[in-house]
Amino acid sequence: MSSQNLNEGKVIIFSAPSGAGKTTIVRALLDVISELSFSISACSRAPRGHEVNGKDYHFIGIEGFKNKINNNEFVEWEEVYQDHFYGTLNSELTRIWNANKTVVFDVDVVGGMSLKNKFGKKALAIFVMPPSLMVLEKRLRNRNTDSEQKIRQRLEKAEQEISLSSGFDVILKNDNLDIAISDAKAIVNQFLKS
Repeated sequence: MSSQNLNEGKVIIFSAPSGAGKTTIVRALLDVISELSFSISACSRAPRGHEVNGKDYHFIGIEGFKNKINNNEFVEWEEVYQDHFYGTLNSELTRIWNANKTVVFDVDVVGGMSLKNKFGKKALAIFVMPPSLMVLEKRLRNRNTDSEQKIRQRLEKAEQEISLSSGFDVILKNDNLDIAISDAKAIVNQFLKS
């Protein structure tokens, strides 16, 4: 199914460098705003830690991902690092809009910009800004999920991503998580009413 056939509703896009806190903010919003539904991204990597297929991601492997690209099954997709693909399946949007909900994306910065370009005024694009690269590095290290090389790679990428933040509708500073969640809630509720 091509993305042109989708009955497009509203979408809310959260993007940020890895470790900025976007997933925590998104989860908090999903707990308190019933009109929202999370778009589960597809990825080519294996699950990490306690991640669950179909809940955290659709883990479809490299070949599975490439097959879905060839079959035009993605709204957007990106090769974030070599052979590390992430994307949004058309079927996710159909599922959420059929339930009369607003789609919430938790995607990387390039994916977020691609979605904003695709959905225009039907999209609210929020960039979650970390307090600093130093704080971001500390958060990534505290996760204990990545090698030293992967942390360096993520920090280099974060610098590039922060330089793209002006392309988003809202820059949400995450110095204090409770305040960031409260601000995000107000911004999202305003968009849902518009």
